Order: sequence, then C-alpha cells, then structure tokens
Amino acid sequence: MDFEASQTAKWCRLQQMSPLDVHDLLKLRQDVFVIEQTSLYQDIDGKDPDALHLLVNDAASGALVGTVRVTEDAEAGKARIGRVVIAPAARGTGLGRKLMLAGIEKVEEILPEGVIDLSAQAHLESFYRSLGFVTVSAEYLEDGIPHVDMTRRCGTGN
Repeated sequence: MDFEASQTAKWCRLQQMSPLDVHDLLKLRQDVFVIEQTSLYQDIDGKDPDALHLLVNDAASGALVGTVRVTEDAEAGKARIGRVVIAPAARGTGLGRKLMLAGIEKVEEILPEGVIDLSAQAHLESFYRSLGFVTVSAEYLEDGIPHVDMTRRCGTGN
C-alpha cells in the first residue's frame, strides 16, 4: 500500500516498537477513542502484544498520524481489523481508506483463504461496505457507541 511521500509506514509487532512508538500509539488511541469520542473503555485489552500494527507517521515531524491493528486466528482462518484511528490533523486526506486497504492486504498475505471481521461504528458502515465488507449483525451499543459487525472474504472483495 502506497502512502503519501510525506508519510512513513511500517508494520510491526508491539515488541518491535520503540518505547516512543508504543507511547504514541496508545496516546493517539486514547485521545481519539476515549477523550474525543467520550467513550470510557479499556483500550489496553491484552491483544496488542499478539497483533500486527501499522504505524503511519508524518515524515517531517515524526508524529503518528494513523494506525490500524490486525489480530489473526490462523487455526480458525480468521483475522480482525480494529483500532483504526487517524489523528485529527490527518483526517479528510484519504488516510482511513489507505489504512483499511493496507490492513486488508496484510490479512490476505497472512490468510489468503481467510475471513476478515470487524466491529464498525454504525456511522461508518457505508465506508466499510465500499471496501467489500458485508454487515452481519443488527446495530448494537459497544462502549456507548452504535456498532455493527461486518465481514469480508479474502481475495473476493466480500
């Protein structure tokens, strides 16, 4: 996945990140999910050490501008894309689509015959649908925010 020339992107495990990378990842997620969205929930859920994380930084300042997390269950042939977050300064640039496409590409590399699941904020359902995801649940509240479960088969677009 190609990102802007003004951005750097890297896939890594939590254990491969520098302490500053870990700090910036958790801070961005807290700033957006907990503070901005006023959703008091436990972001540190124990899944980060086993997940793949895509970190996208501004090349000039080094600031983290976006991230996505991929967790995989190879035995079940499934992966989950989550914790998709974009810094306020980088919104409206297409970064969200690029993060999701990179996540899909990474899952298809790991599990070419697999299924990708996600829990989407309901107001973003059409965005995820445009990426080939299909809604598989009724709307429900997660941490006080309406969500729907969505899924996509690897390599098919749905």
